[in-house]
Amino acid sequence: MLLLQFNKYYISLKYGLFHLFFLMNKIKLLLIEDDFSFSFIVKGSLELTGGYDVYVAATGEEGLKAYECFIPDIIVSDIEMPGMSGLQLVKLIRMENISIPILFATARISPKDLIDGYNHGADNYIRKPFLPEELDVHIRALLKRTLFTPNNILNTGYQLGEYLFDPVYRTLQWKNKYYNLTEREMQILEMLYDRKGELLQREEILIKFWGNSDYYTSRSLDVFISSLRKYLENDSSIQIQTVRGKGLKLII
Repeated sequence: MLLLQFNKYYISLKYGLFHLFFLMNKIKLLLIEDDFSFSFIVKGSLELTGGYDVYVAATGEEGLKAYECFIPDIIVSDIEMPGMSGLQLVKLIRMENISIPILFATARISPKDLIDGYNHGADNYIRKPFLPEELDVHIRALLKRTLFTPNNILNTGYQLGEYLFDPVYRTLQWKNKYYNLTEREMQILEMLYDRKGELLQREEILIKFWGNSDYYTSRSLDVFISSLRKYLENDSSIQIQTVRGKGLKLII
């Protein structure tokens, strides 16, 4: 019991320190997007929900100037734009900065497009259309690998079999592969992890995260559990067991 209480205190401390770090070091994000309406929505959502300082450029040329003046921590860029393309822009930036994380937000994700993007220096892709919350997940995952290193922030992950589960950044890492979790996937997995080996009643999970335990929320829970099982399938020692008519249990 004492160990469990200490673990919960340590988890709370890590969360608090992470949020303090994030508030004291506001992330500067350069968004390069020629669709004004779309960029307006993304900018507002990221500033409101993620606390980012977002600067928007409408073309590759504007993006390059903004990069030099704004000095962002991360860049999110479209590929197809008037004048200088996102590929050309990233190639120029990479000539002087190989470390800044760059994410392409685009509808172009054919194998050739992906290869071209990575060859020009992109770190990751997100496919349009997307929700701002999805973009936030990708951004946090990239920042975890670059800006937030063990030298300047606490390690916020737990060992979960062969995985590293990080609820702060909402990621699962298996070897060199990262899985970006949704907020709800993270919450459910963290609850299972906190009480691993115990039977969690379905109704308890549903009430905690949905506020009720009707048919539709129950089916939603099944979808999230299915996704988590797929993420964890690389390690056969980890199981999310379903106890029919009762609940769920995480076995490690």
